[in-house]
Amino acid sequence: MKLFLRGLKVADPNSEFNEQTVNIRIVDGKYEALGPAIEPSKSDQIIDLSECVAAPGFFDMNCFIGDPGLETKEEIETAAQAAVAGGYTGILNLSQKKSSIETKSKVDYILQKASRTMVDIIPAGAISKHHEGKDLTEMYDMQKAGALAFSDADQAIQDDGFMSRALQYAKGIQAKLLVYPENASIAGKSQIHESAHSILMGMKGIPAIAEELQIARDLCLAQYHDAPIHIQTISSAGSVALIKKAKKDGIKVTCEVAAHQLNYTEEINAGFDSHYKVKPPFREKADQKALIQGLKDGVIDIIVSQHRPHEIEFKKLEFEQAAYGIIGLQTTLHYALKAGLTSSLITEKLALNPRIILGLAIPKIQVEEFANIVCYHPTQTWEYSTARNYSKSANSPLLGQTLTGLVKTVVHNTKIYSYEQ
Repeated sequence: MKLFLRGLKVADPNSEFNEQTVNIRIVDGKYEALGPAIEPSKSDQIIDLSECVAAPGFFDMNCFIGDPGLETKEEIETAAQAAVAGGYTGILNLSQKKSSIETKSKVDYILQKASRTMVDIIPAGAISKHHEGKDLTEMYDMQKAGALAFSDADQAIQDDGFMSRALQYAKGIQAKLLVYPENASIAGKSQIHESAHSILMGMKGIPAIAEELQIARDLCLAQYHDAPIHIQTISSAGSVALIKKAKKDGIKVTCEVAAHQLNYTEEINAGFDSHYKVKPPFREKADQKALIQGLKDGVIDIIVSQHRPHEIEFKKLEFEQAAYGIIGLQTTLHYALKAGLTSSLITEKLALNPRIILGLAIPKIQVEEFANIVCYHPTQTWEYSTARNYSKSANSPLLGQTLTGLVKTVVHNTKIYSYEQ
């Protein structure tokens, strides 16, 4: 395997060529040469990537894959295809209530099946059995088998004592807990953001305080146990403020925002289109501004896809009956660029920080390193057609639209993805 990538601007702070335009030669899965003046050999496959950005391959920390158990939504193979088309070379596969990852055998199954794809797909085991927030799973056994973190995903842990014990146990085995912030007694069964807008729509809303109270509790417990904690998919200005203060106070907290939260606000729900039914809900413009600023200030550590595949029969329903969530592996880059994020910030939030949080090796665009690179054109458009959707599900509000930010080439060791016109 001999590959020559021409004309790339490097966006990798760990590379000596950061912010320089270079050519890259990859031989047998390793960077052999980088620089503005290097030339290809006769046997090289040459790919012209002029005006493209080169970054370490992205890593997603919030993705649902239905395999095993819910393969009609997404399989490991289809998730990998969608991921690499979106620039990802790694995914953290979260446990789901109806397909809970609670055993060593399930961790083994996911890792073995994923090894045949181009993407590192690593399972996150459940914190509680059946996501019920009552009994701890066998976290230690799953960790030894290869589970990288633990999460009940979109099921927030309500019992304070259980959450305290979970943090204490996870600290003892040096594991990271990823927790969803929602106080269920306040959120109830509401489905959109609580505001004057929800009143006009005639629907009960989920107040931001339901998220913020849960975050405040989890921060207090993390501080008490001196344990690390990762807060998933924050959505409000109040949440940003809480986490900003916690970081200043020395609490070991990291957090994330879903890419679609950077582009939509509550007004999008006025049409009762279930494609925009997500959890947490889209909130107000002030919240969105705080999220984007939180990314720029370093309060919010990462951007996630929050990939939630569903069959059409789960979304083509009245708004109140439809399932939550959208697919996002192929559209996260588009959302990040539309929000005005720079290439250096995209590298930090999509490629570097997720791996730092999870304790993974950081890919470097550097000679002798193994190739792990995404090459994307930040202004080129592409049609997100049904044929271009590689997920097994199609629940995206962007399907059929022209998107900005084209992933043209991904190289992961000796495996190559190239966008075909």
